[in-house]
Amino acid sequence: MRSIRHPLLAALVSSVGALLAACSVPLRAPPPVAQPAPVPPAVPLPTPTPGVPGAGVPPAPVAPPTAVAPPVAAQPAVSLAASALAYRQDAAAHLYALNAARIYKGMLRPNLYAIGVVDVDIDRQGRVARIEWRRAPTHAPEVIAEIERTIRAAAPYPVPQRLGRVTYRDIWLWDESGKFQLDTLTEGQM
Repeated sequence: MRSIRHPLLAALVSSVGALLAACSVPLRAPPPVAQPAPVPPAVPLPTPTPGVPGAGVPPAPVAPPTAVAPPVAAQPAVSLAASALAYRQDAAAHLYALNAARIYKGMLRPNLYAIGVVDVDIDRQGRVARIEWRRAPTHAPEVIAEIERTIRAAAPYPVPQRLGRVTYRDIWLWDESGKFQLDTLTEGQM
């Protein structure tokens, strides 16, 4: 066979040869095509009955039942506080975490709307056993009710593991906006 002197022509011939050689390799069968899910038969629409309300309206589709896990009761946090004063820090942090949007940010104004001093008894499971006012803001009964509601809604509190049960005292500093700080975690007053 004669040699081809032009490099471009030589490259073309070798490419065509490689292409022809590749065509002689047996091909694999294409992967199977997934079949579409069968379509359920159409349900005929009921014919309207004159004078009967709702007649002729197809029933609403019903979603298939889904498995729902039963709710798991959250275990309350544990406080390792050795005194009521130390527990007060844990309780205040707990209240702040549950009421983040209601906490007054920054230093409080000099004239607060209400100030309340309250004792809270927490039992061995972190439940509120009793609320006792030491100084209630009697001029603002709505604040008294809201503080009591907030205290009760925050249960269970951190379990006082070392104390068993505990009575702690905190001072509620209430702004006219409805936001508050606890004296334990206050940012101060202007």
